Amino acid sequence: MARLLTSTWRETLLVDPVSAIGKIALQRLHDLGAYGLYLYEIAKQTVQRPMRWELIFQQLEFIGNQSLNIILLTGFFTGAVFALQIGGIFQIFRAESIMGAATAKALTREMAPLMTAFLLTGRAGSAMTAEIATMRVNEQVDAMEAMAVDPINYLVVPRTLAAMMIIPLLCGVFIFIGTFGAFTMGVAVFDVDVGIFIDRIKWLVEPRDIINGLEKAFIFAIIISTMACRYGLLASGGAKGVGRATTMSVVTTLLIILLCDVVITYVQLRL
Repeated sequence: MARLLTSTWRETLLVDPVSAIGKIALQRLHDLGAYGLYLYEIAKQTVQRPMRWELIFQQLEFIGNQSLNIILLTGFFTGAVFALQIGGIFQIFRAESIMGAATAKALTREMAPLMTAFLLTGRAGSAMTAEIATMRVNEQVDAMEAMAVDPINYLVVPRTLAAMMIIPLLCGVFIFIGTFGAFTMGVAVFDVDVGIFIDRIKWLVEPRDIINGLEKAFIFAIIISTMACRYGLLASGGAKGVGRATTMSVVTTLLIILLCDVVITYVQLRL
């Protein structure tokens, strides 16, 4: 379907550009409406029994515990590199003492939620899509429906709830370990006093900054889990279809996260 749409769009674009753009716009509106109905179904299934706690805890372990190492490593090196970059600039103005505060500010409001979302899209989101897509092409999802088991309730809801619970916590870990990386570089490389380093963070970083970052992480968690499961459920075409669904899931999710990041940031600054 996607290849057919692309081929038709290219041919129509050469003949009638306005018609081609209109068809693409209508298709995107249709996809947006379908995604909205999909979110409504997830919300409806979330409050219905049975609540599959065993599956939720399995996904908490998969998304959270198995992603912790990569969050710790990436968070530390991100904070350290950022501190080195801005520390060199602040050193020109003899303002090395605020490098930790600037790093913490950037981590809490933007870098930590965005980097956490990117990492988990590549690790957990792609795995969710591949797993559900494999079940779809092997007709396991059809077998569930034949046994009166709702695939949304069994496959999507546990993953979505687990992501909503654990991804903001992973974002908090990223903020802490990133700030520690900045602290290490500030003390070891720029010879910043420990007390001044911490005092400047308390002076510049407000609780609202942390809340804003966790709010972003919560919204990104919904996007990652729902998009990954949706592409898995729509997969078709055997092993090639699984790979195609996984690739499209990751690429589309990253683009939507970036778009939503701009909108959320604008709203947060206005409030």
